[in-house]
Parts: sequence; C-alpha cells; structure tokens
Amino acid sequence: MSLKLEDVKGLGKKAGNLKEAGIDSVEKLANSKVEDLLDIKGIGKASAQKFIDSAKELMSTDQKVEPSLAKTEVKEKEEEVATELKKMEEKKKFLQGKKIEKGDFVLVKITGKSQRGTVFRVSSEEDAKKAGIFDEEKAKQGYYTPEFVIVGKPGFLNEGLTEIIETMNYFEKKSVRIPPTKAFGKRDPKKIERIGITKFRKLNEGKNPEFGQEFVKKGTGQRGVVTNISQGKVIIDYNHPLAGQSIDYNIEVIDKIEEFNHKLEYFMISKGIPQENVHDFNVKYNEDDKSLEIIIPKMFLFQNLTYIKFGLAMDLQTHMSDEIEDVKFIEVYEKMPIPATQKDSVMQKVEEFNKEEDKEKTKE
Repeated sequence: MSLKLEDVKGLGKKAGNLKEAGIDSVEKLANSKVEDLLDIKGIGKASAQKFIDSAKELMSTDQKVEPSLAKTEVKEKEEEVATELKKMEEKKKFLQGKKIEKGDFVLVKITGKSQRGTVFRVSSEEDAKKAGIFDEEKAKQGYYTPEFVIVGKPGFLNEGLTEIIETMNYFEKKSVRIPPTKAFGKRDPKKIERIGITKFRKLNEGKNPEFGQEFVKKGTGQRGVVTNISQGKVIIDYNHPLAGQSIDYNIEVIDKIEEFNHKLEYFMISKGIPQENVHDFNVKYNEDDKSLEIIIPKMFLFQNLTYIKFGLAMDLQTHMSDEIEDVKFIEVYEKMPIPATQKDSVMQKVEEFNKEEDKEKTKE
C-alpha cells in the first residue's frame, strides 16, 4: 500500500506547506518532532502534535495491512502453481501412449553420445552435471533444454532422429544408434584444406595458427578446426567434428505444444532469444488479416537482430502458414530528454532563491 502525505487525517492543504519544508512523506512526518513543524505556516503546537500522531497511526495501520497482502499474494501464487501442475498432469495422462502425428509441435528430451563415448548433447542441467559437461554460462543461455521439433519437418533434428520420432508415442523412451549417413554425415576429404602459414596469418588477423583452434573461412562462413601444422602448411578440417561417427541417442517426447502463444515462444527460443527474455517482446496478433506484430524491447534495440528477425518470420510463415501471413517487427526509440541549458539552470536558481526569500518574509 502506497501512502501519500494527503492521506494524513486533517492535514488538507497544509500538505503543500509541509512538502515545501522538506517533509514530503508520511514516514518523515511520523518521525518529526513538534518543534520541527512550528516554523511552518499555519501549523501551531496542538495541530503539529495531531498531525504527527495521525501519521504514526497511518504508518502502523499500513504495516499491519502489508503482511496480510503478502500472505494473500503468496497464497494466490501457490494456487496458480498448483493449477498449472494439475493441468500438466491431466495433459500427460491424456497424451500418454498416444501416437505422435506428422506436423505435431513437440518437445523432445535428448542425450547424445559420440561413437567414442563422449556425451555432447543433453536436455537438462541435471543430465549435464551427471555427464560432467555442465557450464554455468551455457545454463544462463538456456542451453540445457528440451528440443523444439515439428514432427516430420527437416531442419530441427538430424535425419535419423526425425525418422525415429515419427514412429514413437508420447512419453515413450527409446535408445537408438544413428549411422553417420543420417547423423552428421561421412567425412569428406574435399572439406580438408591445406594452406601456407603466411596466407593463414593474413586470414587470421596476422596471428599464427594454433593446433585445435576454430577457424571461420571468410566469404563462405565455413567453420573449421586447425588439425595440423607441419612443414609450413596449416591443415584445416571443415567436416563436422562428429562426421563419420555413429551416434547413440536416448530420446523421449515429453510434451505437445498446442497453444498459439506457446508455439510463438518456442520459435523465438529456437532462434536464439533467451527464454527469460521472451516475454519482454510485446506480441500482438490480428486475426482479421493474420498479421503478427512484434515490438522489440529496449534491451535488444542496439543488437543486430537482422538474421534472427528474418529467420523467425520465415519459420512462422512456413510452419504456421494457416494462421500467420505478415510478420511486423517494431522498434520504438523514445525521445531522449533535452538537458537544461545554462539559461534554464540560472532561472531555476533565481526561482529557488525567491522562494526562500518569501519564506523568510513570512516568518518575520
């Protein structure tokens, strides 16, 4: 509950006089002494005591109300969580054992292990910690979360997993081995490049090559790794690190995403928007013309979101084409306050001086 000075019983217009004297809150008035108020216009000894007592009473009442409000809010939050958990349980009971259909929007829990036994992909922080690959920074970025997938559609998971999921039921668990051709592909000798150290330095901002360093080829954007440095030559491998390996996966389809707004949220997360920031984007949908308007929050205005916006629009128009036509991104740059000029500053000081003079004359 927010208390105002005007709420103090009997104070009325004298609240303005108190504010001028620097007593601009109920708390300050309650902590004042009678002597502090006697110099204020229109306030005598009896009224000063009355105002102070009224302020203390108001503060006391407010403090009794606040815990009650807090308890109410906690109770409402607990009821909200309980309702949500009940809905989730009912949904799980309904979906349990049902066949997954092509085109379903689902969440898939995955643990991926290389042929050499290295865990490289998990869908929860708990699994990351068990595998010894937990990273605090990745956790903050929402890295350890279930995969958002449209069943039967390419571009979400590798070919092998896409085919397996189509055969599953909701909440069914499977352990599968995906061959290289349907995982990360066979190793391609054409994706291995040998260049001279001098040329490499020019492409690497003048720096010498280091074994194991990542390297991005300018112009193509290909990402590779320096695998060898020998006899004046640098060997760069642009194959995927897991190319040529059979991959073991543990998979489970754990949810079906059906609500329009939830689908939007997961598309945004899949495009790299942190989960905790998704609700900072103000989204408005117009059913009449099937247009979607997304207002970019202030914290993202000065980030380069070109590829994210383009990719998000394409995904929504492709995979939710029955519901979405145009996607509009709106950026609002608020007008910055104009700093006071020297002239304004001087005039302000003159006005403050005149007020002080008027107070002194009134006291006399």
